[in-house]
Amino acid sequence: MGFIKRIIQDFYLVIILVFLYAPIATMGVLSFNSSKSRTQWGGFTMNWYTDLFSSSTIMTALYNTLLIAFLSSLIAVIIGTAAAVAINSMDRVPRSILMGITNIPMLNADIVTGISLMLAFIAFGISLGFQTILIAHITFNIPYVILSVMPKLKQTDKSTYEAAMDLGATSVSAFFNVVFPDILPGVLSGFLLAFTMSLDDFIITHFTRGAGINTLSTLIYSEVRRGIKPSMYALSTIIFIAVLVLLLITNFAPKRKK
Repeated sequence: MGFIKRIIQDFYLVIILVFLYAPIATMGVLSFNSSKSRTQWGGFTMNWYTDLFSSSTIMTALYNTLLIAFLSSLIAVIIGTAAAVAINSMDRVPRSILMGITNIPMLNADIVTGISLMLAFIAFGISLGFQTILIAHITFNIPYVILSVMPKLKQTDKSTYEAAMDLGATSVSAFFNVVFPDILPGVLSGFLLAFTMSLDDFIITHFTRGAGINTLSTLIYSEVRRGIKPSMYALSTIIFIAVLVLLLITNFAPKRKK
């Protein structure tokens, strides 16, 4: 019975892996297909990768995507970490209320957030463009940073911070030398989560971008009507391989002994 149960479990695992990764494998194969057809194999080629790096439109969209993701994540980490420290120092009732308010944007529909931000920018006379996308991404990234930092703050010992203050350290020095090293894993997790959310966002970006600026998500959306170029398959394959390599390095790199 145990052997049969193990075979069934392995079968389910294979089915799940095929269901998850078969579309990605198909996209990777099509990125080397010389034919634009999705159903016919026309031979192996690297032309789509050449077209990818020679396309100024795709490279500009990629640059905008990475720059907005990095800047919004960095600024959101700074604001979110400061907010988490302030919320953690409050009493239980106001802390619970503020955490509930902070969690609302994460539960809210993206289309509602996108339309709300667009109307706010128009009401304040802010022209839609790069800066509005950046502000919008910072806005929806901050709650994710707070959610990542708060558990680490709850694990820190307040007495060490107070001891540093008693020994003559300033509040800023005590924070960066005593508290910050303890919450650094949460800060890094918040940055990576915010970076991923910003990189993947389409709806909010679509409503807050102006004419003449594109990210990868909006560029792909605009090309759907005319048919997605195989160079997009190549770009998606490169992004997947880059993420896979980073995950492998993170999980299998030898860890230093303390």
